[in-house]
Amino acid sequence: MKITNYNLILGSSSPRRKEILENMGIDFTIRTSEKDEIFPKNLKTKKVSVFLAQQKSENLFNSLSDEELLITADTVVIKNNMILGKPKNKTEAKKMLQTLSNSNHEVITSVCLTSLRKSEAFSEKTIVYFSELSIKMIDFYIEKYKPFDKAGSYGIQEWLGLVSISRIEGSYTNVVGLPSSKLYEKIRNF
Repeated sequence: MKITNYNLILGSSSPRRKEILENMGIDFTIRTSEKDEIFPKNLKTKKVSVFLAQQKSENLFNSLSDEELLITADTVVIKNNMILGKPKNKTEAKKMLQTLSNSNHEVITSVCLTSLRKSEAFSEKTIVYFSELSIKMIDFYIEKYKPFDKAGSYGIQEWLGLVSISRIEGSYTNVVGLPSSKLYEKIRNF
């Protein structure tokens, strides 16, 4: 179903974001930038994802043509006012998952829609509740699923999410990487 006259460009190499757009029935192409994602250290945690989504958009802006609409996004996991990024190794992943065990945290995904004429950014917040994670469960998950490309060291759609997330408040797809319902409306009205 065609929801816009623009040719949509996903500015991300994330297989999860690609899958969400495909499942939404949206035709798009992928275009990525190799520039590093850097944000000011004094930036408030709740503003980081929108800053990075806009930065990704700026990095690809010069590649846009008149008929294209660029979609960039960034997802952050926030616990105790700290951002849990992508773990660098098993030790970091284990520590993050122990922090998330038997508690809740926020997942904020920000999206930036950009054409040559305008740009619009928006964010969606989901609260995720984990049951208690044993060391055995954490070790199994890290070994089998290698969550080193995931903010907070987990994928809600993978084994750990399926067996340990007791509930969420908000959009499920937001935790996966794109708030699909809100994104659909924003593209239609862009």
